[in-house]
Amino acid sequence: MIDYKIIAVDFDGTLCFSSWPDLGEPNEPLIAYLKEWRNKGNKLILWTCRAGEPLRDALRWCSDRQIEFDAVNDNLPEVVALYGNNSRKITCDYYIDDRAVLPALLPSEAPCRISGFDESSSLHSGTGAHAL
Repeated sequence: MIDYKIIAVDFDGTLCFSSWPDLGEPNEPLIAYLKEWRNKGNKLILWTCRAGEPLRDALRWCSDRQIEFDAVNDNLPEVVALYGNNSRKITCDYYIDDRAVLPALLPSEAPCRISGFDESSSLHSGTGAHAL
């Protein structure tokens, strides 16, 4: 049984105000939040498109700021054991990404807006997407 929450967090534009492959300034409020989150016994996954040397650079950047991850671009071993496979999609409770959009927040004229989606069911009633 998993008795903690998992956050998957992106690097470029989220943890680090950067544009791949460069490194930039740290998102200090988010970093402080994630450290506190992990110190409470929760898990943190770095979820980024970086690979090879750019990924190693990002991991060094995070290490220099004492940001520790339980996994990098992968599911936690206990999640793999629970489901019996290692899905390509990271299993977590929350995704933090500068490109994330909640369906309820899409403009009504957006072609991909979900027809009939009840905006009140997402952030306020405890179902659907969750605010941190």
